[in-house]
Order: sequence, then structure tokens, then C-alpha cells
Amino acid sequence: MSLPQSKTELRKTLRKTRREHVAAQSDAIRALLFHRPPAPLLAKIGHDAVIGLYSAAASEAPAGGYAQFFQEAGHTIALPAFTAANAPMTFREHTDPFGSGDLEMGPFDIAQPGADAREILPDVLFVPLVGFTASGERLGQGGGHYDRWLTEHPGRMAIGLAWDAQLCDTLPTEPHDIVLDAVVTPTRMYGIS
Repeated sequence: MSLPQSKTELRKTLRKTRREHVAAQSDAIRALLFHRPPAPLLAKIGHDAVIGLYSAAASEAPAGGYAQFFQEAGHTIALPAFTAANAPMTFREHTDPFGSGDLEMGPFDIAQPGADAREILPDVLFVPLVGFTASGERLGQGGGHYDRWLTEHPGRMAIGLAWDAQLCDTLPTEPHDIVLDAVVTPTRMYGIS
């Protein structure tokens, strides 16, 4: 596929591809995906690591199964939280991954832990994306929240969750773009063998 060169056009094209890919999957198939992280990835995650995940939008790779898995394994779970649309991204503890009793809608209409939830720093961060390359380059939503957070908190493992249809041969990158340590799709894992 010939991809547009600007990040804006590329996001538009990849979002459409992602929506069509997800729409073509049956509910039964989608329900089976992203429930347990691959064993090689788990081997790289410490037993006491705080795990940062995200509340997935409709066509994003779901992260709820990972939240349930990691909580059952004894990890503390954190989700992004914003006090306002122009505020920096922080992470707050998510205590109810089998429900949503501790979540409220944030300024981007994405579920996030309530304002009374404890602010914590993830050691491992699973991130959503619009597109990725096999070498871990990531095209996000365009707000730069994850790149800024990872720059301000170096040494964290960053892992993308994506559909196979989001793989790109190349992506336009800028110096502030953070390369992911790994990307997990339903059929492959890139970056960690």
C-alpha cells in the first residue's frame, strides 16, 4: 500500500485501515485476543513491576485482558489520567480491571481512574498506537502524551499493542519520537525474541 507522507494524512489512512480491520473480525474472535502477554515478554517484566495500560478506544487493540492478567499475577495496574485536555498525562492506580467501578470519563472521553485514585509511576508501559514499524517506531494519536511521558521518565519499558494491519514499512519520525521496546499483535511480537 502506498502511504501518505505527512503524519496527519498517514494517521487518517491508518485509522481507516484499523477500523476496517476490526470491523471484519467477529466479536468471538476479538474476545479471544490480547488476553495474556507472550511468554518472552513476561520473562522481561519483574514480578513487582507496576504495569501501565490504557483504556482502548473502539478500534484500538484492547488492553483490558492484560489488565486482568497482570492484576491476577499480583501487579499494580495504572491507567493514564488527565485533569484537563491541556494537562500533562499522569498515571493513577486502576483497582477494578474486571469491572470499571473506579473509572470515570476524562477530558478526551476516555475512561480513566477517578481523581481520588493514587498517582503512581509504571515500570512497564503498554501503549496504543495508530501505526508501527517492525523496528518499534510508533505513530500515535498526535498529542505527544506518551512521547513526553517516556522522555520525562527514562528507563521504562514501552510496549505497543496493535493489530497486524497497523504494521508499516516506514514511518515519518522526529527527534522527540520514542522507539518502542516491543510491539505485540495477535500473531507476532516485534522487538523481543
